[in-house]
Amino acid sequence: MNYWLVVGKPQNWEVAFKNGNIWGLKETQRRLWESLNEDDVLLLYVTQPVGGIIGYGVLRTKFKQNRPLWPQELHEHKLIWPLRFEFDVESCLPPDKWATTKLVSKLLWPRAGFQLVSQDVGKELISSLGAQKYSAQATKVPAVKEALADFVITPESSKEVLPSHDELKRALVEIGRMQKFIAEPEYSFDIGRLDVVWRRVELSVPTYVFEVQVGGDVYHALAKLKHAFDLWNSHIYLVAPQADLNKANNLLSGTFHEISTQIKFIELDKVEELYERKRAYLDLERELGI
Repeated sequence: MNYWLVVGKPQNWEVAFKNGNIWGLKETQRRLWESLNEDDVLLLYVTQPVGGIIGYGVLRTKFKQNRPLWPQELHEHKLIWPLRFEFDVESCLPPDKWATTKLVSKLLWPRAGFQLVSQDVGKELISSLGAQKYSAQATKVPAVKEALADFVITPESSKEVLPSHDELKRALVEIGRMQKFIAEPEYSFDIGRLDVVWRRVELSVPTYVFEVQVGGDVYHALAKLKHAFDLWNSHIYLVAPQADLNKANNLLSGTFHEISTQIKFIELDKVEELYERKRAYLDLERELGI
């Protein structure tokens, strides 16, 4: 786990928080972006007139973006920071406290907009931050619009009948929405359509991509997943019957070897199980008023 100092202007941080905790680096910083790993710790530094650390977060995923987001990008109509990443905020001052309560330390000097700091310095700075609560407005978990009663497979029929392609896509979309993602089926991109994608915010590229195969073409499903990974660095999933696992593994050891360590295989019945458990959990929360 690494510790990074992330330096930016106040207005850029406001946009970052508003759009689901997104930050970006320039092409000239690609080496640093490639060095980022999931669960790396990010120290959030706001430049003048604030001039200090306002909180910290944990990196969740990296992706490449082709849409302007920050004020300078929008003004100049071009991408300046295309190498982006999303993070969870663990602790952060509310904006009206940035200037008065920010952390200033002699342990660091923000010489550049993005830099690695030692673990000892990172841990000490986080300890000094205390436990300020993140002030951004929480996103409510969207209620499931309709129960997928026709998706549920009874024990008597499960041995003979597999869920349909559309049922699985609908379940994955609902699971994504329950997890606070913008989830949608049939997502268009340059080589066709992806079965299901999950995005964190409207302006973001797909964070999670799913291709569902029920007796379909595993080769073309893997081709689309590989392209999604190459384009956006998405988390990629092949949802298919256990019988297709060997076929997928053979292709991943040959034609698609570049994504063999990136792709995850999900059996069809696991989608149903995950959906039912997620729905039961949300139902319990609503019953308890939490």
